[in-house]
Amino acid sequence: MMSRRIILQNISKWQDKTKHCSSASYSSKREVPGKDYVADDYKGMSYEETIKVRKTKLSPALLTYYKQPVMVHQGKMQYLFDTNGRRYIDLFAGIVTVSVGHCHPKVTAAATEQMKKLWHTTNIYLHPSIHEYASKLTDTLPGDLKVVYFTNSGSEANDLALHMARLYTGVFDTLSLRNAYHGASPYLMGLTALSTWRFNTPTGFGIHQVMNPDPYRGPWGGKHCRDSICQTDRDCDCKPDECISCDLYVDQLEDGLRFSMPKGRVGGFFAESIQGVGGTVQYPKGYLKKAYDAVHAKGGVCISDEVQTGFGRLGSHFWGFETHAVNPDIVTMAKGMGNGFPMGAVVTTPKIAEVMGTALHFNTFGGNPVACAVGMAVLEIIKEDNLQEHCAELGSYMLKELQNMKSEFTCIGDVRGKGLMIGVEMVEDRSSRKPLPADKMADIWEETKDQGILLGKGGFYGNTFRIKPPMCLKKDDVDFSLEVLRSSIKKVMG
Repeated sequence: MMSRRIILQNISKWQDKTKHCSSASYSSKREVPGKDYVADDYKGMSYEETIKVRKTKLSPALLTYYKQPVMVHQGKMQYLFDTNGRRYIDLFAGIVTVSVGHCHPKVTAAATEQMKKLWHTTNIYLHPSIHEYASKLTDTLPGDLKVVYFTNSGSEANDLALHMARLYTGVFDTLSLRNAYHGASPYLMGLTALSTWRFNTPTGFGIHQVMNPDPYRGPWGGKHCRDSICQTDRDCDCKPDECISCDLYVDQLEDGLRFSMPKGRVGGFFAESIQGVGGTVQYPKGYLKKAYDAVHAKGGVCISDEVQTGFGRLGSHFWGFETHAVNPDIVTMAKGMGNGFPMGAVVTTPKIAEVMGTALHFNTFGGNPVACAVGMAVLEIIKEDNLQEHCAELGSYMLKELQNMKSEFTCIGDVRGKGLMIGVEMVEDRSSRKPLPADKMADIWEETKDQGILLGKGGFYGNTFRIKPPMCLKKDDVDFSLEVLRSSIKKVMG
């Protein structure tokens, strides 16, 4: 794999040669849906000046999508507009963050009304919105998950959850899965088991990663293993109601508990319901339930990272962990909860929450009045617009159509996902599952942008298209996007 530095150097060299506007390479003959939405005229910094500032005054760690980056000016529901007024279907939602739609009028109104009354005050004082939102948010969670700590991001939430688990159990050592992403702060780089996100500094003290239960790329798994309309092509001995691969992966987790934990005890176990940055990886059915049982048996607590999978996106349930029939001890969330407003939260049980009272703990902006007003509006819209049910229906349709597309192109190795959290893994060879070469992957990706859709990329090899749009996406948008992806693959692969 190319290093981050080489990628940045290549982008920089290309941008030095490119002085065109962000829509110069537009070649699609199709009209992007949403013609009733028109962007306001852009009057800000020029494209060329923006590129210059980004190269000289912002962190070099900021990777920019595409050879000729899109300069986004405005958003409306499932669409984004560049500075030339060109419309795109946003199939990545700001990295799975815009849940109910860009600039949704109800969310915008809620934020505006709150800002007229009170922007901020310390939570040492009482103010209504944090209490109202805490009640409404915890009502969406089952069982005893009733105490919430508000943060500003998913990384902050996972930081706090890790701290909380260690305090409660009295055990420092913690488990996570390989290929997982839980944040990039120094504290969390140990939980995040993707080498592309790891710096060469001391991280991860007390954190141990166990084998990732991946039915497509892992040693075990096949066509009966996933909770998805789409299954892998691999043969396995599993049956629809009995997943042998699940037990083999659980054996590996138990091996980690046995050999790596102090006297067999564990502080906590982190897992996403579906791995997001790792490439929309789904575990074998029953894996999380058995993993939770094994961790609980050793005195540990189980943390469900719902930063990307919560708030109805998976369709069948409001929270991703519910699709696994498990009861986590701690739940972390962010991204879609604020529809793009920076906010996150940790929700846990009253018993675990008590440990945070043993010393002073405070977050200046966590539970900010404006954030809570936004969060309440998001919950209301999800319910009023039936977005969870919409994700189930539209996501199933898109998954089936992508599966059909897989039969057209041998370079599509795997289609997977649930609701509107979908992954399409591209390969050079299906039998070996060798990743599609980076140049071919990039060419397809660039072509889809030029034709009007914005896709994410992920997975360890960067060969999985990540489709996680705003949940207000419509069938016309899906049909258009499928045709763009089809024509882009044809153009690049022949």
